[in-house]
Amino acid sequence: MKTFLALAAACFLGIGFVAQQHVAYREPLDEMLRFKLLAHLIRQPVWLLGIAAMICGQILSAVALDEADLGRVEPLLATNLIFALVIAHGVYKEPLSREVWLGGALVTGGAVIFLAFGQPHGGRTTGPASFRWLVAGAVVVIAAGLVLAARPRSLRTKAMLFAAAAGMLFGVQDALTRSSLLELGEGATVALRSWQPYALIVIAVLSLLLAQSAFDAAPIGISLPAMTAVEPIIGIILGISVFAEHLRFTGAAVVAEVLGLLMIVTGIGVLGRSSFLDKPGPSAARQDGGPG
Repeated sequence: MKTFLALAAACFLGIGFVAQQHVAYREPLDEMLRFKLLAHLIRQPVWLLGIAAMICGQILSAVALDEADLGRVEPLLATNLIFALVIAHGVYKEPLSREVWLGGALVTGGAVIFLAFGQPHGGRTTGPASFRWLVAGAVVVIAAGLVLAARPRSLRTKAMLFAAAAGMLFGVQDALTRSSLLELGEGATVALRSWQPYALIVIAVLSLLLAQSAFDAAPIGISLPAMTAVEPIIGIILGISVFAEHLRFTGAAVVAEVLGLLMIVTGIGVLGRSSFLDKPGPSAARQDGGPG
């Protein structure tokens, strides 16, 4: 049952990403990183359906995690990239290049291997005043650096850097959500006195803006993989550093984890070399047809 729930969650996440990218890619390029982009998208029914699908995926993944440990569920959730590529291929009736399939397989396979062998476990609650949260702050700073580094780059590079930054913030969002729920368990008053719920709202909006900016810049085969790969890795890093979880460090596990990371990096590199036709101009909206 837990396997079915995790795969269903990954499928819904893939549907959500495709629907969001389908709409965001048609927005003008000069709306990237502007809240005007979200203001336009929120009025689009297909985009809202994409958000609804993502919420369904997150609910199903939460149920799966309640029935099984993280090490068994997270690798299955990482297959959402493959679901997204297959769905995009079916929706747009366009052949995806060999590079896209190879890159997608490497990124997904690497994430699955890393998560399956890493198997974070243990951990404890961390108070809002703990210095451990500085690690989450450092992640946010690095994400901001990626956004700044993307500004003079090509659309392809912008999409990948924005996606990586979004994935980092999604990882921070996961940690803040976990902490906020733990605070809420101690009472609503305790939760409202903490900074985490408010930081969660800010990070959620910024991560959504970055994700949609990545989708605005490039087709899903280029704009999604970095996001999919980075989020669980940042989640694991914050789980270890903030919640004192433990990662497996046996000989075989370390080799597999390194292999998984290398596969992710290689897959993103392959996707970066795949064919991609830039959008026609800095203010042009994508017209009818598939995003690719």
